Amino acid sequence: MKFLVMTATATAMLGTLALADGHGMAPMVEAADQSVANGVVSADKVVAPANGWMVVHRTDAEMKPGPVVGYAPLRAGENVDVAAILMEPVASGEMLMLMVHGEDGGMTTGGFEYTLGAKEDGPIKVDDKLVMQVVTAE
Repeated sequence: MKFLVMTATATAMLGTLALADGHGMAPMVEAADQSVANGVVSADKVVAPANGWMVVHRTDAEMKPGPVVGYAPLRAGENVDVAAILMEPVASGEMLMLMVHGEDGGMTTGGFEYTLGAKEDGPIKVDDKLVMQVVTAE
């Protein structure tokens, strides 16, 4: 009987630890409105479930991802101060969507291959929602 109680307790503790670990590493993007005058947009922190990309999409009040204007590589896990060089000018007041994309389905590993609507290196979703943060260029 003691063995069963100890096993149940150990299993419950391991389950709690696994939940805490998984909860702390939930995919996310943390970023704030910022100046992009230097041609760069950055996120304070990005958590990715696997190696992939922080992709910068243009967006607007409808909050739909638009054309890609920049991207930066991500490592699996927590990434801090992720900076993406913008590939075209972004004016003050424009909205940018910083989104986590995977590194899946493309022809090459380590090369960003996504185009709007494609499956290669596409966006990841958690509970059917995009993992992203919208910021406004200042």
